[in-house]
Amino acid sequence: MSKIAKMIDHTVLKAVTTKEEVIKVCNEAKEYGFFSVCINPTNIELAKKELEGSDVKVCTVIGFPLGANTKEVKAFETRDAIAKGADEVDMVINIGALKDKNYDLVYEDIKAVVDAANKEALVKVIIETCYLTDEEKVKACELAVKAGTDYVKTSTGFGTGGSTPADIKLMRETVGENIGVKASGGVRTAEDAKAVIEAGASRIGASASIAIVTGEDSIKSDY
Repeated sequence: MSKIAKMIDHTVLKAVTTKEEVIKVCNEAKEYGFFSVCINPTNIELAKKELEGSDVKVCTVIGFPLGANTKEVKAFETRDAIAKGADEVDMVINIGALKDKNYDLVYEDIKAVVDAANKEALVKVIIETCYLTDEEKVKACELAVKAGTDYVKTSTGFGTGGSTPADIKLMRETVGENIGVKASGGVRTAEDAKAVIEAGASRIGASASIAIVTGEDSIKSDY
């Protein structure tokens, strides 16, 4: 399962996350060989310190979880996150603007983060599939690719649903082979992971990461 471990962003993003929990996920990421830890921006410096000397990356979130911040705020968040040590940023699109068909705003929103990252951090674009039609999912992915993202990502884990193999397949078909696809939300078992990988996922966001790589039962309810 080590190959799958290297595809996992080990995630803790709850509002009640404590310092001890951040340290715990960092230690787990080192022990099991996960690709990164995905934590809230306030915990970037702590995670960076705990992961020093390891190859585990620090991933954080931008405009999270609603995506309704302005592009200027998202750009500032991105620059601040990178300055504090983030290697990757997962940004939430302006979902309402997408549903309004205000595609210029959605594009500029994503582009602001891509430009702020300035290739110093990998950018993933969260489209929150649970709120979108298939047509909207395709459009969001197309706009993300146009804006220069590195990845498209299904979900925040805080919406009404998470990733599905069908959504991953649609997103992969839309972005092609040169852009990553991250499945997040609802991937809790090795079987779940296998299904989304077969559908085209190249990264997985999960809080049930240990259960995924060990085959143990998971009681995690988010991500």
